[in-house]
Amino acid sequence: MLPFETLLGARDAIASKKASSVELTKIVLDRIAKLDPAYRAYVSTFPDRALGVAGEVDAGKRVGPLAGVPIAIKDNLCTTFGATTCSSKMLQNFYAPYNATVVEKLEAAGAVIVGKTNLDEFAMGSSTENSALMVSRNPWDTRTIPGGSSGGSASAVAGMLAYASLGSDTGGSIRQPASLCGLVGLKPTYGRVSRYGLVAFASSLDQIGPITFDCADAALLMNVISGHDARDSTSAAMDVPDHLADLEKPMKGLRIGIAREFDLDEGMDAEVKASIDRAIEVYKSAGATIVDVSLPHTKYGIAAYYVIAPCEASSNLARYDGVHYGHRTAEPVRDIIELFSKSRYEGFGDEVKRRIMIGTYALSSGYYDAYYNRALKVRTLISRDFEQAFEKCDAVLSPTSPTAAFRPGDKADPLAMYLCDVFTVTCNIAGIAGVSIPCGFTTPEPGSDEKPLPIGLQLLGPNFSEPKLLQIARIHERVTDYHTRRSGA
Repeated sequence: MLPFETLLGARDAIASKKASSVELTKIVLDRIAKLDPAYRAYVSTFPDRALGVAGEVDAGKRVGPLAGVPIAIKDNLCTTFGATTCSSKMLQNFYAPYNATVVEKLEAAGAVIVGKTNLDEFAMGSSTENSALMVSRNPWDTRTIPGGSSGGSASAVAGMLAYASLGSDTGGSIRQPASLCGLVGLKPTYGRVSRYGLVAFASSLDQIGPITFDCADAALLMNVISGHDARDSTSAAMDVPDHLADLEKPMKGLRIGIAREFDLDEGMDAEVKASIDRAIEVYKSAGATIVDVSLPHTKYGIAAYYVIAPCEASSNLARYDGVHYGHRTAEPVRDIIELFSKSRYEGFGDEVKRRIMIGTYALSSGYYDAYYNRALKVRTLISRDFEQAFEKCDAVLSPTSPTAAFRPGDKADPLAMYLCDVFTVTCNIAGIAGVSIPCGFTTPEPGSDEKPLPIGLQLLGPNFSEPKLLQIARIHERVTDYHTRRSGA
């Protein structure tokens, strides 16, 4: 177990001299050396650099709201220290000339970045099985996956190989692995956190956010990473609220929306539904009013997402051609076209190729209006659905994932894997805020060798409602103990 258990606890212990940053960093690095061969959370670690930063914190040379706490970051965030691989052969030897804005902010806040975590290649996937480097494992049961695409970030925190991590969320890639690993995962409103230095997958959908043990830790990280950045033209020019200020305040008149379209979705496990029903009762007992709302265009969410995201991926990944960026084939070639073709064939994995082909087809002449333009119209309708729902409620409650963690290979059919995101993609399509929190565990059959696996609850809120959304999530957290349970490693 990690001492002091949470990000806030570790931060306060270092500040009060109950522990040193070097001491905690060594503990984390020792745990990585011992346990990460089983979890496969980290793509790279920086022990010497991390201990150097920790020493500066202990000497009073670095201060800030995260001073001295070991943290992990997803390996699609650019850093001047270590490669930025996106878990792809295409970028296996890419070293960025600059740091992402969120990395700059973590370092300015005194955080100790111990390493970069595994992901589905270019963040395209829901299990980390699409990583070209390794398949990460869920610390609750290493026979199962941790979710994706931020699977390594969730595995690192659930396995207590970091006090918190950053992930990116394009269609659920923070919330879904947080759900499967028993953690809090927050997808901020589009524009709340700068995307500068995040390797782009789908630029109108991507957001960076925290994966943590509890809501207070998520709030602390949001205080650090949020804010306007002139280097990101989509960054919102808004003041950053204190996400911790009202976290513990009681809420009167809270209205929780239940979308009828989420009620009987195909593929939802019975134990997931039972956990969500119990969570609804928790909110009723806390004085919340449960409100029926309708999100009628939700049923088109997966279809719209898997047009919009591949189209943007096709455009963003066009630059990886073996000349400007990325892997270049060593095979003999006759001309520049063959160089491009062979380099991309060797550098990209199957899922990335699949999405590039889908996107290129949907954007091609004669099909643009039939697919991409129509998907954008659905996006407008989905956004409008949420706007109307939030007139009646403060947050919409749903499962995060229709199932608990599954084993590698269980969802080999791409469509089955895509349906893992059925509850999460509309949040990105609309650009609103969303958070996943632990709300239960599966119950293994008597006599089986299965282990209890976490189940997650999702709360969706209006644009820039992160402080209130965490406050609502904290109500559930305060009267349940799911967030205090650890994987036991």
